Amino acid sequence: MHDNRTHPLLAQVPLTVSPFVSLPTATTLPYTYKTLPSTLPPSSTGGSGEEKSQYVVSSSGHAAHPDEIIASCKALQAYIQKVQDDADRELKTWEDAIAARELAEKRRVAPGWLDSESRLLEPEKRANSSAQAGNARGNLMDVDVSSAEASGLQHTPMPQPNREGDELDRAFGGLGLNK
Repeated sequence: MHDNRTHPLLAQVPLTVSPFVSLPTATTLPYTYKTLPSTLPPSSTGGSGEEKSQYVVSSSGHAAHPDEIIASCKALQAYIQKVQDDADRELKTWEDAIAARELAEKRRVAPGWLDSESRLLEPEKRANSSAQAGNARGNLMDVDVSSAEASGLQHTPMPQPNREGDELDRAFGGLGLNK
């Protein structure tokens, strides 16, 4: 193949020419053809060489360099991530506050239930329950309506007032007027 000689085996293979296949031919260039430079010429706007040319133009007419577009996209992405993190943090603190309020309400309703492993609650006995029962029989206004003593007072006989206005004096206090 070198020196324009063919290989002896290839010389033995017959070649056929197909009318349907055309070999490529060289194109002819016009006389006004000029080659393109390998680098872009300097900006015609008179900007400094450090300034990047803004050759990406949007449909609104705003021009920017691709590096500026990438930088603004990264800044936007960082801002969105910061806002998302702040929102997640605020949501978590809000949910934690709600859970703490619910836990405080459960502890108020059933103190000791959530704080210990024993799930059997027993009411506390008051040391001064007999003293309160004695006071309750004396004055109906001092009795706690939700207590067990109040339900027992329904069957207690009421003392009859011995003079007019004594019942009002007991309920509202004496005015210090004596007859």
